Amino acid sequence: MLLTAELLLNYQRCSRRAFLDLYGDRSQRDPPSDYLLKLLQDSQTNQRSLLADQDARQPSYAPRDWKAGAAATLAMMQQGVERIHQGVLIAEGTHGVTLVSNPDLLVKQPGQSHFGDWLYAPTEIKLGKRPKLEYQIVTAFHMLVLAQVQGAWPETAWLLLRERGAYSVDLWEMLPRMQAIVDECIQVMLQTEAPEVFIARNRCSLCHWFGHCYAIAKAEQHLSLLPGVTPSRYLQLQALNVTTVKGVAEMNAARLAPLPGFGSETAHKLVRQARSTLHNRALLIEPLASTMLAELPTAPVELYFDIEAEPALNLVYLHGVLVVDRQSQTERFYPLLAERPEDEGLVWEQFLDLVWQYPTAPVYHFCPFEVQTVERLAKLYGTPPQRIRPLLARFVDLHERVTRMVTLPVESYALKPIARWLGFDWRDPSANGAQSIYWYAQWLSTGDRAYLDAILTYNEDDCRATYHAKAWLVNFLQENYQAELA
Repeated sequence: MLLTAELLLNYQRCSRRAFLDLYGDRSQRDPPSDYLLKLLQDSQTNQRSLLADQDARQPSYAPRDWKAGAAATLAMMQQGVERIHQGVLIAEGTHGVTLVSNPDLLVKQPGQSHFGDWLYAPTEIKLGKRPKLEYQIVTAFHMLVLAQVQGAWPETAWLLLRERGAYSVDLWEMLPRMQAIVDECIQVMLQTEAPEVFIARNRCSLCHWFGHCYAIAKAEQHLSLLPGVTPSRYLQLQALNVTTVKGVAEMNAARLAPLPGFGSETAHKLVRQARSTLHNRALLIEPLASTMLAELPTAPVELYFDIEAEPALNLVYLHGVLVVDRQSQTERFYPLLAERPEDEGLVWEQFLDLVWQYPTAPVYHFCPFEVQTVERLAKLYGTPPQRIRPLLARFVDLHERVTRMVTLPVESYALKPIARWLGFDWRDPSANGAQSIYWYAQWLSTGDRAYLDAILTYNEDDCRATYHAKAWLVNFLQENYQAELA
């Protein structure tokens, strides 16, 4: 068995993914999304940019022909080549496993090795801005294999990060942690069955096995589809022999509360979530709907606000505002779009002008991102406080209201699962925030306005979904309020 750096990286993210990458049926993999392809392209562009002045040589070998790559890399190291790009290193691990390392860069340094009075230190190039633990573990893995190849341990290993630059990996800390993870990975890869399915959307969304795993989880009604069931909580539930939604729904929350990772509030919330899911109905969290209604003002004019942004460019390229005027019975969508990145400031001023046309209208949005972005842009463009503070006071986070006031039979409390359960559909079912980022990048590179049209349609649907969810929540609370009075 070959244990590659890529396999080790994926194992840290999901042991099942690593197992399926090694043994799974490749026909069951999802095709890469446009956004994932964009990330891969951005990563390659970042590498080329960072290596532009490195004068690095690359060994010649066919893709994934590790033996040929290792031979060509070893020849370069013996020659004392100053910098080697995407070389291959091979060493023997435990249980007959072969370790394969392919660091982005091997840099020659003074020292004693099999080659003479020089040795090499590894550098891993990443598109991310933070030195994530998983990146540091992979860098330490390169160090482990490199040490066997050259017969010496260099003193340093590096992560080369976008914007942050070079980050020195603490090898005293990382090497033992890396070795433990390598040992765990080998044990899992030597098993005859894949690890159990566990759906964690923030981790699974870009995985090429997501569709395959999700179908299994859905068929099994796996508890990982229940909001609030984390991997650690799942283990606690398994220890109690509670493995179904029905089982959680019938639990006494007081029995769960003392368990690690729960507590009284989480225990009651999880049981209530299971009951909502089991019976496919919304449940009021608090008994007094009348007090909640005051937090959801129904005004003559209401604004529904959604932002599209490109984190890699630190750019907000669209402020979408749906103006709902109850007096004139009109709904109008305003797409304030920066067709060029340098137009961000202009679009920001257009947004402020629009929302101040309705100085008392509540501004509904979903999640804190919009508020955080408005605060950031105000600081960036020197907007006077008197123009921002009253505006921020009008913002109403619908996600916060929903999650505090009701429990819904959904797999996630993101806007799409909620709105879809309520009967709202996006015109493009596959559209999402990541796809919007891809579309904007395509617009910038091709000038094809069809990409802008797709972004505007998606953003308007997000605004209308927020409006739909708000209207439903108000109606739900009013119905419960009437029940309180009866």
